[in-house]
Amino acid sequence: MTMNKKQHIVVFTGAGMSAPSGLATFRDPDGIWSRYNVEEVATPQAWAADPNKVLEFYNIRRTQLADVEPNEGHRAIAALEEKYQVTVITQNVDNLHERGGSSSVLHLHGELTKVRSTADPALVYDIGTGLLNPGDLCEKGSQLRPHVVWFGEQVFHTEEACEAIAGCDILIVAGTSLQVYPAAGMILYASPTAERYLIDPGSPEAPENFQHLNGSVDILLPQLARTLLDR
Repeated sequence: MTMNKKQHIVVFTGAGMSAPSGLATFRDPDGIWSRYNVEEVATPQAWAADPNKVLEFYNIRRTQLADVEPNEGHRAIAALEEKYQVTVITQNVDNLHERGGSSSVLHLHGELTKVRSTADPALVYDIGTGLLNPGDLCEKGSQLRPHVVWFGEQVFHTEEACEAIAGCDILIVAGTSLQVYPAAGMILYASPTAERYLIDPGSPEAPENFQHLNGSVDILLPQLARTLLDR
């Protein structure tokens, strides 16, 4: 007797996924980039010009992360693992998916709770929500930097993410306006037969073949998860 193979759900998330938890988005009128100049804190050139300012920016964000909790949307995604194989592909650098219970998470833009060596990118260290300061060095003696993808750097896990989307049965895009590339272009790899859902209050219309659920992820994701689990 063979077990039925679980259907595969890919959940592709952006900043709106964490907004109900209290983390600011980037592109909204009151978002992060309205308060910071991206060129001064999130580029390799910024790091070369003023690493102290870059470290301060990410220390603030890490401190904020310590004060927030996963929302009902994060928990709903994790609950889907009761019946489905679930892969989360996120543009977010927070750890709220993991803290919400998801067991398979690909961080396209890195992880705020990790730092890496400037001499050897393979040397990655978990610092949680602690501070990263000037003079904090890797084992090879080089300054540590945030383990995040800055503008102009290559996105992580591209091949793995595209393969997951291409092979999924259900694609849920949540909390992203699909304006950030190359990440946003990954959804084009979905099979023509895959079910597609977009949950985002900021998107004027869904891409072709997507069912658009217009509203907040902490309300609509639990509703969609219940529907999928009741099948």
